Amino acid sequence: MKTVNRPCPKKDAEALTTGVPAYTEDLIPPGSLCIKLLRSPHAHAKILSVDKRAALAVPGVVCVLTHADLPAARCTYAGQCAPESSPLDRYILEDRVRYVGDPVAIVAAETEQAAALAVRRLRVEYEVLPAVLDYEKALDAPVVIHPEADYCNRVAIGGDPRRNLLCSHSAAYGDVEEALARCDVVLEDTFHTQAAAHAMMETFRSFSYYDYQGRLTIVTSTQVPFHIRRIAAEALGLPPSKVRVIKPRVGGGFGAKQSIVSELLTAAVTFATGRPAYLIFTRRESFTASNSRHEMRLQVKVGATKDGIIRAIELYALANGGAYGEQSYPTSLLVGHKTIPLYAHAAFRHRADFVYTNTLPGGACRGFGATQGCFAVETMVNRIADAIGMDPAVLRLRNIPHPGDTMPAYFGDVLLSSGLDRCIQTGKERFNWDQRRFRREVAPGKVRAAGMAITMQGSGVPMKDVCCATLTLNDTGFYSLQIGATDIGTGCDTILAQMAAEVLSCRLDQITVDGVDTAHSPYDKGSYASSTTYVTGQAVLRAARQLREQLLDEAARRLEIPRCRAELNEQGVCDRENPEKALSLSALSGQLVLRPDCHYLTATAEHCCTYSAPPFMAGFAEVEVDLFTGAVTVTDFLGVVDCGTVINPALAATQAQGGILQGIGMALYEEVSRSSSGALRENSFLQYKIPARPDAPPIHVAFEPDWEPTGPFGAKSIGEVVINTPCPAIAEAVRQATGVSCSSLPITAEAVWRGIQRLSKE
Repeated sequence: MKTVNRPCPKKDAEALTTGVPAYTEDLIPPGSLCIKLLRSPHAHAKILSVDKRAALAVPGVVCVLTHADLPAARCTYAGQCAPESSPLDRYILEDRVRYVGDPVAIVAAETEQAAALAVRRLRVEYEVLPAVLDYEKALDAPVVIHPEADYCNRVAIGGDPRRNLLCSHSAAYGDVEEALARCDVVLEDTFHTQAAAHAMMETFRSFSYYDYQGRLTIVTSTQVPFHIRRIAAEALGLPPSKVRVIKPRVGGGFGAKQSIVSELLTAAVTFATGRPAYLIFTRRESFTASNSRHEMRLQVKVGATKDGIIRAIELYALANGGAYGEQSYPTSLLVGHKTIPLYAHAAFRHRADFVYTNTLPGGACRGFGATQGCFAVETMVNRIADAIGMDPAVLRLRNIPHPGDTMPAYFGDVLLSSGLDRCIQTGKERFNWDQRRFRREVAPGKVRAAGMAITMQGSGVPMKDVCCATLTLNDTGFYSLQIGATDIGTGCDTILAQMAAEVLSCRLDQITVDGVDTAHSPYDKGSYASSTTYVTGQAVLRAARQLREQLLDEAARRLEIPRCRAELNEQGVCDRENPEKALSLSALSGQLVLRPDCHYLTATAEHCCTYSAPPFMAGFAEVEVDLFTGAVTVTDFLGVVDCGTVINPALAATQAQGGILQGIGMALYEEVSRSSSGALRENSFLQYKIPARPDAPPIHVAFEPDWEPTGPFGAKSIGEVVINTPCPAIAEAVRQATGVSCSSLPITAEAVWRGIQRLSKE
């Protein structure tokens, strides 16, 4: 292959490094109204009245909108394929607020200063209601968070809002009790994973205006432009043809921008006033008024035989869905279905309950439930290995599924490709695992040890994810690739262009990739569920093959040669037997387009995935622990990944390193916590700690490619699988170094120190 499996630089690398205006804020039209929001100071309250008079008297204020001024249409803010599995439990604004930060009123003014002053002058009368802040006490609590009569679901997700039960999922295979009875070792524990912020560099932001055709146009930093179009039309009572969404460059999302956060608030102002308007979240708002990773309590029981065969896994997850239900149901599935299948011999029972509380909503976050499940299950497997005296890597090699195996816990699918065994073996060798995994003293009061974990993810959502692509030969001899997929910094524009270039036998710079505009781009469900390379890539591949056939047909006819002798290259089409007999791309396109009998060469193809090919990873972490303070430092990390064919090794390695570092942050530093009134304590980067460059250990990435028959050029996903192993691998390394079993994240110095003190007294 000439283009695929090559480390091509990103197509927008020069623009990004030179600061060319490309992000949402760069494009706001002059004269746009500035939007500021009044947010609830209460975790739960009814809005009895909003006095706008003083706010409207501020010079420059154009409008103040409350729930009484906007359509009352139930919707979800979850950007996912219809029919949505998230409940329709929101209005744009409502007469009830359900968490500290919930919007109460929208103010739009000519200047930011006027809008901010007007917000301060609004007077709201609240009836403060009892709040449910503890998710472990939410189920069947006397306070019902969603009592509204028009609450509804479009699909059955096992929820009951009268019980504050947002959704529920259960699955089982085999006789778990009988399997446990045949085990030599059975261990169980309860784990806690924290709510975590996405912490992307670009905060939520959007602007809106009416275009020349009278369409309400929303320009936004989003992962899901087509879903925003659909939901905005429903929420505002507009036909979808009257809503248009444009996605410029996106400065990171990690799942946060799979939810609608700012878009409807911006659109509401343009809808009400007819004027362009913009809303830029502050960093504080991005922390406190968006969504987070779901906090969970996970109860795990694992049984194994003395020869290292995992016979049974029982997993129950109770999760905090927060005030609204976007993305909770799909997350509930992945907690078990992306962790338990790693153990092919296990009978299993998996159940998950997600509950409503008066806290910041949970949402999509990189790993999407598998991260939490992986921490709990993999930590237990490490303990099982220790209990039977077996190398954790060897135990896993005895249990993992292989191609051709049916995976009951992975919805009964048959595994078509896997390099996981090679990932484990390569990791052992490169990491010097046999020597490094045991405790050793490196300085007075400082010890080191290592831990490992394995993981899997998916590639798209089967039977729901549909993506389209259009490829065109332009009149001057270059190609245009139109996609609806959203590049959120991952480089998917480059990767998809590489696939097209490979089929069309051309250079990468001969293909342009247009930005997403729902008025012109072919449909794509958006960038989430690790799907772009795998699902959109198949659509690009099909379109490129169709266009190639058209090119060869037309060129052969004009060259007057048999079709079988026509050969496509970066210059054009030539006669394979007489290469001097050729037609350049520019000449061919000119003959096709610039004639009365024009024949424009273009191809559009679509793809709906029917199988979600799982990528795999083995992660190895070494830590150093200060026995006097409990401080944990990751000194080395190796991730070995099977993502099928690696389309762009440079971008894949960068994705893996970034995901691993995020996993390290979740393991050691990051946490969203609340005061007794429900307000978030971490509302800036001063309080919310993410690993910065000085905190980053050496992160090494290796690939063990495997050919996935359902993926483009044999590719699978890589976006999410890389975040899952750091938490359990680091927890095991700490246990090996100190004897302290860490069942709660983050693994703080205080928790480790207390564990060391407790063990010293036993």
